Amino acid sequence: MNHHYGTETTIALSTGVELKGFLEGWEGATGLIVFVHGSGSSRFSVRNNQVAQFLRGQGFATLLMDLLTASEDQVDAITRELRFNIPLLAERVTGTLDWLAKHEAASRLPIGLFGASTGAAAALIAAASQPTRVRAVVSRGGRPDLAADALEAVQTPTLLIVGSDDTHVLRLN
Repeated sequence: MNHHYGTETTIALSTGVELKGFLEGWEGATGLIVFVHGSGSSRFSVRNNQVAQFLRGQGFATLLMDLLTASEDQVDAITRELRFNIPLLAERVTGTLDWLAKHEAASRLPIGLFGASTGAAAALIAAASQPTRVRAVVSRGGRPDLAADALEAVQTPTLLIVGSDDTHVLRLN
């Protein structure tokens, strides 16, 4: 099956790291949803691309991004250590928000973060650090417990979505 993922974008962070993403739907957008993948997922996630396609149909621009570089992803595929490096992931999300603020089309749009798994913790930390930029956070099957001390600083409206049969993640939420 051939999927259309969107326009590939390079996100140049101030730290010198370059991340890859798919940016789509600027024309007439009323907001921007940044997808924050976690636990070994990527911008190619079929599930999140389906959600992004729906949101674009509702008038939102979307950015599906990788939080790891290609070389980091190769290391993580073996060690699985970087996907749980929440400070690193949160720094990447915050850096992406800074990158977006420098682009005219993005700087005028309210931003929502859609986090999954460990990406939800990174999204919550980013929301706590940039409360005027991030207007909403949605966590799908997320791990807000990994955001630790940042949770009490989150002022952004947040929705936690967990499947009723996922008792382990329900407890963590």
